[in-house]
Amino acid sequence: MDGESPRGVQNLPVDEAELPYGTTDSRRDALAALERLAAGDLSCLAPDSVAHAAHPWGTRQGAAVPALWSELRHALPDLERRDTLFLAGSNQPDARWTAPRAPHLVACCGSYLGTFREPLAGIPPTGGLVRLDYGEAHHFEDGKLVASWLLWDLAALMMQTGAWPLGRPTGTPGHWPAPKGGQGLRLTPEPDQGSLARVFAMHDALHSFDGVDINSMDMHHWAPDFTYWAGGFIGACRGLSGFRARHQIPFLRAFPDRRGAGHFVRLSDGPFAVTGGDVAITHTGAEYMGVPPSGRALTFRVMDFYRFDSAGLIAENWLPNDTLGLLHQMGLDVLGRMAELTGEGPRQI
Repeated sequence: MDGESPRGVQNLPVDEAELPYGTTDSRRDALAALERLAAGDLSCLAPDSVAHAAHPWGTRQGAAVPALWSELRHALPDLERRDTLFLAGSNQPDARWTAPRAPHLVACCGSYLGTFREPLAGIPPTGGLVRLDYGEAHHFEDGKLVASWLLWDLAALMMQTGAWPLGRPTGTPGHWPAPKGGQGLRLTPEPDQGSLARVFAMHDALHSFDGVDINSMDMHHWAPDFTYWAGGFIGACRGLSGFRARHQIPFLRAFPDRRGAGHFVRLSDGPFAVTGGDVAITHTGAEYMGVPPSGRALTFRVMDFYRFDSAGLIAENWLPNDTLGLLHQMGLDVLGRMAELTGEGPRQI
């Protein structure tokens, strides 16, 4: 995100921005462009487009963006895109986010499917069908894709193919399903239902935690049987007890000072909402993912997709995240360890 703002991505107030996703046709056009991109048609990319990708790719701009998509297609030559969530609309402001901000976005959650023929980020191919789960946000301008934020779940791909060199997640790894009841592809715009406002109220309630007793945290915004579909090393869990045991408590023990560092995406679409950005944490507590505390200041890139039930409670929460990027900051090179275990590591000391 360094340097000048890419074309069409500015720090503009939302009410001054042109919002192109008010029609079914505009949404279908964006979804179709992303499907063509996955199929190898790179014509929708603007020449000066930028992609903020998960570890190990990082931020790419200009000619490096089509190269990233070509790398994915080369690894999975029969690649196809399967969106289970597709939201669109105005990107609400966040004063904490000082990098260039898109005024309107589409946000997607789903899986790429294909036959794993060539390595991807060093992950050995299996020759069989695999899925690569994703959370993404995209900014189109005049039909061209000018900026993307890409959380491709390489950790889950490694677990799926047997290349994961660490232990099992505390939650259940596996595929992220479509939302209960369907309706995840929001191709027909609806009036605002206050979904994003409910997300912010939930965030405020989480701050009620007193740092000691987990029961001090206000969780009344969540349905009793909610499902947490977390990617990477976290894994899925269900209900408050599962959420606390398999994610919340281990995370808070390891990173007691966690705080939001800003969202690059904030939008709501019917009974759905999405936020995505960075969580600022310091590893001063317990071990996490088997890594002992180092005292390092870290940034964890995540996206949160929410579905609200008819009572206005969070029924499902999908969490694409950059597990490999977090571990790399913690001093653990997961891809390097994988290479050592597969015999592809360095040949010199």
